[in-house]
Amino acid sequence: MSVPGASPAFLLTAVLLLCGHPGEMYATPESGAACAPAEPPARYLVVFDPRTPAEHAVNEIDTSCGELTTYYAEIAVGVATSADAHFAERLGEHRAFSAQRHRRGLPVPSPNTTSPRRLIPTEAAEDLTDRQWNLRAVRAEAAHVHQRGSADVVVGVLDSGIDTSHPELAHAVLPELSTNCLSGTPEPSRTDGEPPASAHGTHVAGILAAAADERGVTGVAPGVKVASVRVVDDHGRVSPEAAVCGLLWAAEQGFTLVNGSFLIEPWAKPCAREPGRAAVREAVRRALRHAHDEGTLTVVAASNKATELTPAGARSDRAGCETLPAGLRDAVSVSASDRHGLKAGYSAYGLSVIDLTAPGGEPGDCVLSTVPGGYGTLCGTSMAAPHVTGVAALLASHHPGLPPDRLRDTLLHTASPVPCPDDYDLTGNGVQNAYCEGYAGYNGFYGHGMVDAYAAVNSVSTTQGGDTTSDAIDPEDG
Repeated sequence: MSVPGASPAFLLTAVLLLCGHPGEMYATPESGAACAPAEPPARYLVVFDPRTPAEHAVNEIDTSCGELTTYYAEIAVGVATSADAHFAERLGEHRAFSAQRHRRGLPVPSPNTTSPRRLIPTEAAEDLTDRQWNLRAVRAEAAHVHQRGSADVVVGVLDSGIDTSHPELAHAVLPELSTNCLSGTPEPSRTDGEPPASAHGTHVAGILAAAADERGVTGVAPGVKVASVRVVDDHGRVSPEAAVCGLLWAAEQGFTLVNGSFLIEPWAKPCAREPGRAAVREAVRRALRHAHDEGTLTVVAASNKATELTPAGARSDRAGCETLPAGLRDAVSVSASDRHGLKAGYSAYGLSVIDLTAPGGEPGDCVLSTVPGGYGTLCGTSMAAPHVTGVAALLASHHPGLPPDRLRDTLLHTASPVPCPDDYDLTGNGVQNAYCEGYAGYNGFYGHGMVDAYAAVNSVSTTQGGDTTSDAIDPEDG
């Protein structure tokens, strides 16, 4: 943060004490129009010019009929509330977006309970690693001979929360580094209480770091630590302010890695064209760049929309869709593959968007991991991403101090190439379900290929003229 040891909320409180709070009704200098609350207050994500001082941000929000509640000076992005229906218009085009206002009038999703299949109670579980085809697909078990992960490596799991009482995860979760970001402001005290309603975050955390204790399941990097950063609400939604809060928290706490198995509103429908996307894209882009600059690599899921993606913010005549955070420069985007290495039918894809692929499973053959009260299977790119994050955690453990760009490059260079399939007719009706562009070493279905834990851990990384090269040592070579 701008002041060592001071949180954004603390800095903002000091500014508010100096500047005062806005009244319910007053004239704005720009328009002369009185602020007239006409609807329930809504929370907004607001983008400011780079290096905007906090006091200037407070004043601008005040004169636009709102109240600034959090300001991330590092990236000039704030969270504000306003009951004025014209708040975003007063700020100017492409400056603000409210997920809360966007949801009004839409059906309320059912509570996100994310029910896993084949639930196995914790007390009944023996060693289940023989069912973890996903570990073998990324050669994690071979990598564990050399590296199981270091406790010095902390992974931020930005998700729905983690069941910290689960015996496979109790050793790994760091409560002191965990927080709740649902309001757009980090609230560490809200991480206590009942296990999360959704199994999603617990499942993701297990793929990453479940204990290697000869019972239950084993994670890709069982020796690393994880922090639970809640950004997914009870209905499975991720507001942009929650995502920005989570990424800034990760940067401030010095996490080595972040796993983001989610889509940010309004990108839950990647082909839609809602207003306010430019503000959200810019805010998330800045947050990812800041986390990167602070030494944190972010790995994200491509989405389960089965759509062709184009780079976020790209101007293109292609028929592809955009999603966030996948497709942004500072995120490693992951597609999902089935047991046989074929792109899962639900997985999004896209040349220049997908960086790597990893196991996500298909219905009937999903990924087994931890869930509250036991073990269960779930499918999705949400499950694929933590495989890549776990391999990155092993790599960071084996080669301490590698910056994000070196971690990313090594992951890409040591991946096992997967060529485009000759036929992608999943239903046998003679129609291709999707079209793969590219070649064996890099394509829209698999990016640079299947992430490879053994090759990454045993890579010899050197820097030559500013370029990173990684030569993997194969098991057959000793």
